[in-house]
Amino acid sequence: MSGKRVAVLMGGFSSERPVSLSSGNACADALEGEGYQVTRVDVGRDVGSVLAGLRPDVAFNALHGPFGEDGTIQGVLEYLEIPYTHSGVLASALAMDKAQAKHVAKAAGVPVADALVMDRKDFTNVHPMPAPYVVKPVREGSSFGVVIVREDQSHPPQVVTSSEWRYGDEVMVERYVYGRELTCGVMNGQALGVTEVVPTGPGFYDYDAKYVAGGSKHVIPAQISPNIYQKIQAWAVKAHEAIGCRGVSRSDFRFDDRFSGEGEVIWLEVNTQPGMTPTSLVPEMAAHAGYSFGELVRWMVEDASCLR
Repeated sequence: MSGKRVAVLMGGFSSERPVSLSSGNACADALEGEGYQVTRVDVGRDVGSVLAGLRPDVAFNALHGPFGEDGTIQGVLEYLEIPYTHSGVLASALAMDKAQAKHVAKAAGVPVADALVMDRKDFTNVHPMPAPYVVKPVREGSSFGVVIVREDQSHPPQVVTSSEWRYGDEVMVERYVYGRELTCGVMNGQALGVTEVVPTGPGFYDYDAKYVAGGSKHVIPAQISPNIYQKIQAWAVKAHEAIGCRGVSRSDFRFDDRFSGEGEVIWLEVNTQPGMTPTSLVPEMAAHAGYSFGELVRWMVEDASCLR
């Protein structure tokens, strides 16, 4: 049993606040079960002074979205010299920028889809690339703002240029990759199992499919050939290392096997703050590898450091 004082950072003020609260409370409960002295911190703009007053031994970062996983809170923790979990300032900022992360992953030999970055205000009545394609905010998570443009759509999606759009002006337009949704976690530099995510609804793996109970079915190990399985594990580790991730990360892939069993595998992104909710993928992958939820979060706390 550990007497370490752990501040679990959760909530915050991004679009992913509800997910972060769920992740944070689940981790805090588990850490208390492991014998840590836990303080739950619902992060506000005064988080620096709150943490300076608490002086925890470790900050467990359960924040999601901008501020929590883009290098910002990591910089605050570095300034306060409080060891923290997950990736450091540079890797967090890089992974949060989908376009830059793709450049780095591609340079490391990880297969990615063709894409371009543009200002949403520059969308006209002409498709920026042949449909089908996907429009993604460059710096968002949990599929917020993702729009899939089908082959039969005659013009670009109007929602991207509307006044209701709240995901920033810079967007990435990426070739749509047909096929299956596969994901692979990396823990301590080693690949965990590969999971196939099968949405139970008619749509893609969106916010509800990720976080609403019953929104998707997780198949682990994914029912794919050993060759593809091992390639995905290797590429997940490559992306983790190339971007400079620490602790636990999760890479998402698409696998188009419509025409052959080997098909095409495309890396989409790496998540430096994977969800830790009851329906989340990394806890399931860790369980498949023999780690209980308590053991997983304990490892993350013991792995915490500054200068990550």
